[in-house]
Amino acid sequence: MPTPPNAEPRPHTLSHLGHTWTDEYAWLRDRDDPRVLEHLQAENAHTEHATAHLDPTRQALYDEILGRIQEDDADPPWRRGPWLYYTRTEQGRPYSIHCRRRAPDGREEVLLDENEVAGDREYFHLGALAISPDHARLAWASDTDGSERYAVRIKDLATGEVSGEVATGAKTTLVWATDGRHLFYSTPDDTDRPYRLWRYDRLAPDQPAVLVFEEPDPAFFLGAHRSRDQQWIVLGLHSKVTSEVHLLPADDPTAAFRGVRPRVQEVEYTVEPHGEHLFVLDNAGAPNFRLLRLPAAGWEVEPEVVWTDDPEVYLTGLAAFANHLVVWIRKNGLSGLRVLDLRAGTHHDVAFEEPAWVVRPERNTEYETTEVRMTYESLVTPPSVLAYDLDARTIRVLKRTPVPHYDPSDYTTARTWATSHDGMKVPVTLLYRTGTRPDGDNPALLAGYGAYGIDSEPWFRRTWLSLADRGVVCALAHVRGGSELGRRWYESGKFLHKENSFRDLVACAEHLQEQRWTRPERLGIWGGSAGGLLVGAVTNLRPDLFACVLALVPFVDVVNTMLDESLPLTITEYEEWGDLREPEYFEYIRGYAPYENVGEAAYPAVLATAGLNDPRVGYWEAAKWVQRLRDHTTSDAPILLRVNMGAGHAGASGRYGRIEEAAFEYAFLLDRIGAVAPPDSP
Repeated sequence: MPTPPNAEPRPHTLSHLGHTWTDEYAWLRDRDDPRVLEHLQAENAHTEHATAHLDPTRQALYDEILGRIQEDDADPPWRRGPWLYYTRTEQGRPYSIHCRRRAPDGREEVLLDENEVAGDREYFHLGALAISPDHARLAWASDTDGSERYAVRIKDLATGEVSGEVATGAKTTLVWATDGRHLFYSTPDDTDRPYRLWRYDRLAPDQPAVLVFEEPDPAFFLGAHRSRDQQWIVLGLHSKVTSEVHLLPADDPTAAFRGVRPRVQEVEYTVEPHGEHLFVLDNAGAPNFRLLRLPAAGWEVEPEVVWTDDPEVYLTGLAAFANHLVVWIRKNGLSGLRVLDLRAGTHHDVAFEEPAWVVRPERNTEYETTEVRMTYESLVTPPSVLAYDLDARTIRVLKRTPVPHYDPSDYTTARTWATSHDGMKVPVTLLYRTGTRPDGDNPALLAGYGAYGIDSEPWFRRTWLSLADRGVVCALAHVRGGSELGRRWYESGKFLHKENSFRDLVACAEHLQEQRWTRPERLGIWGGSAGGLLVGAVTNLRPDLFACVLALVPFVDVVNTMLDESLPLTITEYEEWGDLREPEYFEYIRGYAPYENVGEAAYPAVLATAGLNDPRVGYWEAAKWVQRLRDHTTSDAPILLRVNMGAGHAGASGRYGRIEEAAFEYAFLLDRIGAVAPPDSP
């Protein structure tokens, strides 16, 4: 193994609440220092050199993953008024093409070809796209460096004329008023928090946009959308534990927003307008949320309680149609939907049959309809757009994503349960090649996230098929910190209970080994962003339990980041991790933060990634962590860093760039767990 670059230690002393410590690699945060960029480039060169022997595996993985994508493809059209809108892709082109045609079978119009807009840029991301209510104009927001700062433009769909930049440095909120003249968009503060909403008048392009709302509390994010019944512009203000909603008549864009309910700390609610009423989900005294109804004309009245809190059913979202209300739910650790017939007052749940799945809402833009669209998938079932008849209770498959060279019968998915340190049962979803047996020697991958109440869903993962073909047992750990088993599952994995997430992942790894699916020398773990915190903490906690760690844009420098209020997200993160200005949280987080707790140990192999322009997790977190791991490890396992010098938190843009990154990462994994042999089948 070649000698890795060595960042020079430059002791930097920090003090807080009577504690003093040294951060010898704090200087890596200064991207204006040419030595920082030199070091990152040296890290990339070293990683390429150290993994050069894996080039054939990388290429094989790239070819396999790409070979399972039908490059010429299109989404099922979704209807708005007289038009059918859809997105399609073409072979050899990395980005999507957005189109429409008149119903039922009119000629195609290309609204926006992302490939043409992206040009030869290294990075491109379309953050938002909005069609005006009269179907005459398209507004879109694009980011060209991964910083998540977007330029907004408007295209006249009749003439093809594209405006100059309506806004720069914007976020991804784009909402048209009914008149098709006024466009609302949002901008961030210095910490990248969306906090202002602006109204732009396209008929007065020389006039500055009007500031219509500003959220001063640094813990709250601002966003807006148009209601399905088209009557309202819905402005949402959300912290990690509190929310507030304001409404504006969509046909009166110069009026003032009006609040539905004043914010109450640690009470969250969402609003779905429905004609003369508003449906509301809130968690006031209801951890798994309850369903309320209010008159749209007067919000000060006592709401009608439609459903009370159910400890077994977590209510996660709403979609209101003319005669039905669809409530998105989680039950028994799995996503689903409950349908309320607003005429009869009855409800039913929609059932699915696989051991584990994920279902999520599709575009449902029509209000007067008896069908709801959803996407259904599992680890073995490709994404499938379904239309569920709300009256007949029948399902039509509108499209199942084609996957060339794939036979679902070749793979098996299953669910098992690990027992954590406190007796809690933790679900684990498995994918493996049919016929694989628990012989105690299988290579395996264990992935997890466990934060923000975000669920680790059993999506269909083409990349995992290539792993399974090589005998790898792929496992998804649903650790506490997510909301898979309801709101309490989330709350028992945050604040002063965060270590439950780490111990849950350890329990899942031990369970896989006890069930003879694998052994430590053949097990890798994977986590990204906050999931990088998860695997980073577990790497310190039990370095003997794994052979390999994939940590993608990992949040590992927790103490230093959470003490710096000038960084994006820090203040808003107080409600997720805790406020380090308080001694109890400071001591607790210091006890598990991955960077601070690196010690003398035989660490497994590590591949960490970062994005130079990442506004969420600074590139220096991975760079500092990797260097400190090298300083303290007693093993000769490689510890590598790969920095995307032209991207941000999401990594490479375009589908081919994302495949290349996945192939690189999984080639490293396969090498370390002894599973690089080519598959027996294409």
